[in-house]
Amino acid sequence: MTLETLSENRSFGGTQGVYRHRAQATGTDMTFAVFMPELVAHERVPVLWYLSGLTCTHENAMTKAAAQQWCAEAGIAMVFPDTSPRGDDVADDEAYDLGKGAGFYVDATQDPWAPHYRMWQYIVHELPELVGDNFAIDRDAMGITGHSMGGHGALTIAMTHPDRYRSVSAFAPIANPTESDWGQKQLGAYLGDDRSTWRAHDSTILMTEKGFPREVLIDQGSADQFLDKLRPEALAQAMMARRQPGQFRMQQGYDHSYFFVQTFMADHVMWHAERLL
Repeated sequence: MTLETLSENRSFGGTQGVYRHRAQATGTDMTFAVFMPELVAHERVPVLWYLSGLTCTHENAMTKAAAQQWCAEAGIAMVFPDTSPRGDDVADDEAYDLGKGAGFYVDATQDPWAPHYRMWQYIVHELPELVGDNFAIDRDAMGITGHSMGGHGALTIAMTHPDRYRSVSAFAPIANPTESDWGQKQLGAYLGDDRSTWRAHDSTILMTEKGFPREVLIDQGSADQFLDKLRPEALAQAMMARRQPGQFRMQQGYDHSYFFVQTFMADHVMWHAERLL
């Protein structure tokens, strides 16, 4: 599969690159970013996948999350995928929380979304194969994290594929989308009216039914302006009921912005590194 290099910049001794390829899953060109630490010159390195939130592209977290310094220090790679397919022929909606920039990390089954919105397949299967074939990553040492819609994606993907990911964390995830305005609208549009098909994409339901075989780390700002849509209390209660190992931390005074993500990025990168190295 042809990989086009759009840019590469030196960063904390490593390389921050942006790349484009033709994706089979989405039937579109997809752009993603990869940070590779200096250590990669000597050995394959673990990789942490970062899934972004609503309205984002690969670029938001790449430039705002302040992750490169900590990844360089830990000696791990980080991949920043896009959040949806793009292109003139890709279905979209006037609302910011549906369509382009709002793929919700599911494989759509309903028109007009089904032809291109296959982000689960892309994130779980196609992109890891592409990155593994083109970068010196250790495919047996993968972790996954994300923010908001991306936190939803990280948690649901990890709990569904615990054999693929050694570690999982999330920043302010959409924790209970089947019961939220950030979820019911999108899951209904992409997957249809049969709510039973939504269950596989709800972190609270998956935590109740499956959990994760290792520790999880979740940070949530207490001053988050979207708490009613995120429903963190539902996931926290499910973790307690299951006695899930890990931490759910309410961070006093923090909102939903990337200032919140920046503040706790070092904690998350180092937490993953301890489990991946």
